[in-house]
Amino acid sequence: MGHTSLEKIIALQKKTTQIRNLCILAHVDHGKTTLADCLVASNGIISSRLAGKLRYLDSREDEQIRGITMKSSAISLHYATGGTDYLINLIDSPGHVDFSSEVSTAVRLCDGAIVVVDAVEGVCPQTQVVLRQAWLENIRPVLVINKIDRLIVELKLTSQEAYAHLQKILEQVNAVTGTLFTSKVLEERAEKEAETPSSYAENDSGDQVYDWSAGLEETDDSDLYFSPDRGNVVFASAIDGWGFRIHQFAEMYSQKMGIRFWVLLKTLWGDFYLNAKAKKIMKGAQSKGKKPLFVQLVLDNIWSMYDAVVTRRDKEKVEKMVTSLGVKVLPRDLKHSDPKVLLSAICSQWLPVSQAVLSMVCEKLPSPAEISAERVEKLMSVGARRFDSLPEKTQELKKAFLDCSADETAPVIVFVSKMFAVDSKALPQNKQRPLTQEEIAQRRELARQRHAERQAANQSAESSGSADAGGTSTPAAPATGSVTDALCAQTEALSVRPAVEEDNKEHFVAFARVYSGVVRKGQKVFVLGPKYDPSLALRVLPEGCSVADVLPSVPHMACCTVDSLYLLMGRELEELDEVPSGNVLGEMPKLVRGMRLLNQADPCAEVLIQETGEHVLVTAGEVHLQRCLDDLRERFAKIEISASEPIIPFRETVIRPPKVDMVNEELGKQQKVAVIHQVKDEHTKYHEGVQVDSTGLVTLTTSNKMATVRVRAIPLPEEVTRILEDSVGLIRTMEQFSLFAGEGKTLDINQKILEDIQEFKVKLESTLQGHKWRGAVEHIWAFGPRRCGPNILLNSMEGYRRPSLWQCLEQEKEIEKAETTMLRDFDNSIVSGFQLATLSGPMCEEPLMGVCFSVETWDMKLSTPQTQQDSIDEESQSAEPNNDNQGECSDVHETNASSTSSNRSRSRAETAGSSVDCYGPFSGQLIAAMKDACRYAFQAKPQRLMAAMYTCEIMATAEVLGRVYAVLSKREGRVLQEEMKEGTDMFIIKAVLPVAESFGFADEIRKRTSGLASPQLVFSHWEVIPSDPFWVPTTEEEYLHFGEKADSTSQALKYMNAVRRRKGLYVEEKIVEHAEKQRTLSKNK
Repeated sequence: MGHTSLEKIIALQKKTTQIRNLCILAHVDHGKTTLADCLVASNGIISSRLAGKLRYLDSREDEQIRGITMKSSAISLHYATGGTDYLINLIDSPGHVDFSSEVSTAVRLCDGAIVVVDAVEGVCPQTQVVLRQAWLENIRPVLVINKIDRLIVELKLTSQEAYAHLQKILEQVNAVTGTLFTSKVLEERAEKEAETPSSYAENDSGDQVYDWSAGLEETDDSDLYFSPDRGNVVFASAIDGWGFRIHQFAEMYSQKMGIRFWVLLKTLWGDFYLNAKAKKIMKGAQSKGKKPLFVQLVLDNIWSMYDAVVTRRDKEKVEKMVTSLGVKVLPRDLKHSDPKVLLSAICSQWLPVSQAVLSMVCEKLPSPAEISAERVEKLMSVGARRFDSLPEKTQELKKAFLDCSADETAPVIVFVSKMFAVDSKALPQNKQRPLTQEEIAQRRELARQRHAERQAANQSAESSGSADAGGTSTPAAPATGSVTDALCAQTEALSVRPAVEEDNKEHFVAFARVYSGVVRKGQKVFVLGPKYDPSLALRVLPEGCSVADVLPSVPHMACCTVDSLYLLMGRELEELDEVPSGNVLGEMPKLVRGMRLLNQADPCAEVLIQETGEHVLVTAGEVHLQRCLDDLRERFAKIEISASEPIIPFRETVIRPPKVDMVNEELGKQQKVAVIHQVKDEHTKYHEGVQVDSTGLVTLTTSNKMATVRVRAIPLPEEVTRILEDSVGLIRTMEQFSLFAGEGKTLDINQKILEDIQEFKVKLESTLQGHKWRGAVEHIWAFGPRRCGPNILLNSMEGYRRPSLWQCLEQEKEIEKAETTMLRDFDNSIVSGFQLATLSGPMCEEPLMGVCFSVETWDMKLSTPQTQQDSIDEESQSAEPNNDNQGECSDVHETNASSTSSNRSRSRAETAGSSVDCYGPFSGQLIAAMKDACRYAFQAKPQRLMAAMYTCEIMATAEVLGRVYAVLSKREGRVLQEEMKEGTDMFIIKAVLPVAESFGFADEIRKRTSGLASPQLVFSHWEVIPSDPFWVPTTEEEYLHFGEKADSTSQALKYMNAVRRRKGLYVEEKIVEHAEKQRTLSKNK
């Protein structure tokens, strides 16, 4: 197919049913961009010879250098089949795990996806991830099994072995799909059971019978799976330019063999064989030892082609094949030294991969008009908000999504998936465009006039020479020259067309899709941010308002004008005047500079500014970080940047006291206490007013002696920590509800979120078992840090009642506030101290994780200021000695007495004109006291660092396994599993690796294995580092084993000191010990 004009694509944009929006998804290095090159070459945009080498959609320099895709790129292609023209909006997405956010943005704009799987490596971790993303976004996938040439050339499998291998890959992909389908059905069943709690039914005899059916039997899942006979699977080698569906071979052999097309289509893939004598297709090829039909009619032909062209280079056989296939091969291809050139020339005409893939896309993937209602509801719902909780007027927009109409009356709905930066030179308006016919005519006229002027000048020179000889002269006519100069200047202005001086500017273009209406250049639209609340906007905005009106301010809503519209064509942009619904486009807003540009351009990059003034760049991984730094230096900031070593996050926690020492000797009770006290004495210097008992209970009094708190630190079970990490969104909702309730407001929470909160509560209750956790869930005071972290503040005080954290689940339940009014006034100070303590721990100022702080006593004895004594009645004055007396025995008095004095103090404060200020200096002292108490309680327990861990999956051959293990052990890695991939000589190694040790890991693996192993790193979990950073030898066995100095630095201490050094904290280390002056032999004489 030749090059498609822009006018043709614009015309196809108006035919919604003939548009296909799709993305290419795969694991890294499975051949996405090479396949995209083949599809781009089919439109004449690049040469078919350069497909796979040019990597046209990898427009960035670092993408070309590394050989991986880092940014999603889009291009519009034209394809005609069956007399119908289609517009294919293709998005190529990255496969590297660091750029998963780019995959998410691509999937949001599409209706279908091409999932590419390497025929050798099969289903890899990122393959499962992209299949899950496609499933969650309700987009329909089709499958391309790529790199089949590797089965022939590298693994040297026979066609029969390759068939068995391809069957296994197909089963693996379908297994992932089946798991996703099963989980969805079981979730739906669970929701139904929640609505109808009784799952028992009575049979005829009156006995109760439980319904064990999961609902899977009733649900039709036949359309979900990949199968060649359904036409949703392509077998391909994109690098060699060929690919096919079994439809093509079914059509071919139905004419040759006289067998009906539909019969061949159903039997070409499966356990069928051809009975040559009976001339029938029979079942049971495997049991009868026959060659399957797919091997006999399809794979054998491809294997013969590779054997003749690549392996043997048999010219005679190649010529026969070329003649029988009816393809034309250039003489230079036949004589080329590289056999792959000849192979590509033959196969790209015999079985063009672009035709197989694009025909499958047009036939199997839906158009924008076929968008499902479930997908629309997901697009309209953000975060935890459900569609049914949206206002009715907002829900009415669902019909506009489903209609996908381009009428003038249809509302304009554009979904912006991300922003990407474009150099001003790349914008169409700043490029030199081809000259028009009028401009060409003007240039032609200018050339004639210049030629005429030269001739006239030559003639005048000759005549002047003769005139000098004869004494006569001829005056020249100056008018012609001036007219020519004016015309020349006009033409030069047309030809040069200088752009505005924006050489150093970057413009941001919105990567977007129109879901309804027609968006036009210069049109004014509302821009709704991700935190936009439609219910709030409907309350604030007047009825029937439009963008042109002067409107009141609404949070996360703005009005803007669409400056320009672009058609995305890979590395090029084409300017458009309008774009109808169902199409992918680019919009250009105004420019923002510096690191804010990077933050805007990359949704997965986060920019923070520390108190020290340093700018911190948070990224998804090592490769992502390097790309962001390159963007800052070369595109956005365009300055030299001094970057520090990567900042690795850690967490601090406490554990139960160990039962064995460092040499695995059992610790007695006295030894254990001795160790704890020795560490405590050396590393924690307690201030005045701080008491710590042997059980770890910390008692701390504020500097003004008006309040005392007793706090204990308890390690949380691992399961509880995991539940808290997974429920951050629910905890935020609960905190927001409590905040609204404290201000006398109400927050509407839909039923599904309330059910999730109830389930979260039940999980905590079932996990926090035992005597010490009895009733703990009901007494949770707060979570931290940032009110939603994996740490708990527990209210273990008797008699102090406060609004429950679970009050969103309680109906019409009032909390009595009269008993403990004063404590309630300062309740937030205790919570704030807890938040500060959990945000930065005592080891190296890193956040805490998996720690419960139990407040066992909180005594307050506020006295009225002397300046207000005159305004206080005698009864309140007589109450002062009681407060003072209670203050003298504050270490032993009970909470009830404290509450009583609190009530008197509160009533006295009210009489005195609110002398107790819950936001005054005392509040600050209470916050500091609570923070210090938590830190001392933390230090009273065995402290440990927690490291972020990667799950590492490495594919390697048997020869390099030892080198892989050597690199892993050197970097504190731990191998979990090792298995051989069936049918290959490849091993799959699964390991865990600390993030702190991961920098340069991939490069080292590749260097040590000569490129035969490549790791894929994905964040997995937080893991406690077992060694104690404050450990010193105490027992005789430890002294014998480690020596008196015990100066072998533990891993935890190394990490802790590195973090403290980076943050400017004190690091206890000896630089030189027992230094002596060096003497030479000559000086000893």
